[in-house]
Amino acid sequence: MILKKLLEFVEEDAPFGDLTSEILPDVSVEAFIVAKQSGVVAGLEEAKELFEHFGVEVKLRKRDGQEVEKEEVLMELFGNVKKVLLVERTALNVIGRMSGIATKTRRVAEKVKKVNSKVRIAATRKTCPGMRLLDKKAVFVGGGEIHRYSLSDCILIKDNHLAVISLEEAIKRAKSLSLYKKVVVEVSDAESALKAAELGADVIMFDNMDVGEIEKAIAELKKRTLRERVLLEISGGVTEDNIIDYAKLDVDVISMGELTHSVENFDVSLEIRKVLK
Repeated sequence: MILKKLLEFVEEDAPFGDLTSEILPDVSVEAFIVAKQSGVVAGLEEAKELFEHFGVEVKLRKRDGQEVEKEEVLMELFGNVKKVLLVERTALNVIGRMSGIATKTRRVAEKVKKVNSKVRIAATRKTCPGMRLLDKKAVFVGGGEIHRYSLSDCILIKDNHLAVISLEEAIKRAKSLSLYKKVVVEVSDAESALKAAELGADVIMFDNMDVGEIEKAIAELKKRTLRERVLLEISGGVTEDNIIDYAKLDVDVISMGELTHSVENFDVSLEIRKVLK
């Protein structure tokens, strides 16, 4: 499935072939993909699979999830120059985006771990269309939780659902729909959190609530001995700048759209070092 998606990216970049490479002789080359900054690399396995599909030999010098320094070689390539250049930009785009996500995830997760070792950092569905599997994998490589891949993974009752049906009825129907899928309820105040927990929600998601409001809700859940029945998640409005304030609370998960919706690309380049024949 991943290879099929990667090949679609190549087709998008070269729908009728690589016109410029047609001016080159049919020779083999040795090339390197090099990190142009420090960080956590991801997407190397995908790039390797793509190059090998086109007959280019690949030797990985680093592995997904490793921290690298600027100018370190990530992989060596040996093969036909036209095939190397055909795949070049797609491979660099995949590595760049995935490494950017992995680097930020690792940085945020380590910050949070210092103040609360039990809190997990999770991604959201705010991914680039067509890139979700890769975006989510990059979060995992960086040390974060994938959360849900799609609408099919769990039952997440949000405000737009509750505009149509009551919370009690929504949870009742959700529980009868599946014994295996968790029921998550998005709440915006302490009262809603208590009600959702009492009705049997598995996860309470505090949505766009400030630290004081969440702290109050948790205190009430504990007071009514409901805290241990549910997982507590914070979502909405969380950034790298304010996440420490949220991480100090007694919660289990903090989900951040920022991990994947505002990706800072990791700088990598491909350099041909030698013509082999």
